[in-house]
Amino acid sequence: MAVAVPLAPVRSRHAVWTLVASAIGVQILYPLMPEAWRTEVTVLSVALFFLASLADAGRVHGLRGVLSLAGVAGGGGLVAEAVGVATGWPFGHYTYTGTLGPELLGVPVIVPMAWVMMAWPALVVGRTLVRRGPAVIAVAAYALSAWDVFLDPQMVAAGHWTWLDPHPALPLIPGIPLSNYAGWLLVSLVMMTALHLLLRPARWASPSWPAAALYLWVYFSSVMAHAVFFGLPGAAVTGAVLMGVVAVPFAVTVARRGRRQPPTPEEPSS
Repeated sequence: MAVAVPLAPVRSRHAVWTLVASAIGVQILYPLMPEAWRTEVTVLSVALFFLASLADAGRVHGLRGVLSLAGVAGGGGLVAEAVGVATGWPFGHYTYTGTLGPELLGVPVIVPMAWVMMAWPALVVGRTLVRRGPAVIAVAAYALSAWDVFLDPQMVAAGHWTWLDPHPALPLIPGIPLSNYAGWLLVSLVMMTALHLLLRPARWASPSWPAAALYLWVYFSSVMAHAVFFGLPGAAVTGAVLMGVVAVPFAVTVARRGRRQPPTPEEPSS
């Protein structure tokens, strides 16, 4: 007996994968662009990635997913960054240089969008690797905050923000204080707790394949880009190790589940 697949989920899945492919394509172009174009490419890359994560959260959790992700990660990221710029807490004292476009509360609009773009894949990582609520939150928060080991060195080197007191720092990544990573972990724990409570895990065993593709692309491409294109070998090595703590087991788990159950049009959770 033939099984009819609803058209809406199929179209939604295709739209999400189109956004995923577009985001990855722009990131591939970034290191190949002339220096004068890189800021615009950065903004476009974050915007596409942001839309891909929102669209995938909406595909899985419906409107609740879109609103929760935008409100918790976007709104929460904006508040955390605004407080950080104004007070130095919880990240340390830093300032934006005005190169990333329009700002709100002293924070470039693209920055809370970046929190959104990685918060959803990080939540999927946590839910794929572990099952119990507190453990999911802890792993997801680590998966999100570990990304900053790549992000901050790249953005500081590009001149998008500067640290006023960059000590003490990681041995291979000078110029960025340890307080920054502690602040990221704290904010990530709050975000992942809220998202995990607001968005019930989906009913199927497979991870969200678009979110998995986004997270693993960011990991493997960041290692290569920092080592080869950005001239930041210390960040490449440190990020490969620290983000790899979750990215490598996640890649193995996704590959195993993919062999057992190829990606299909998933049913949104209620």
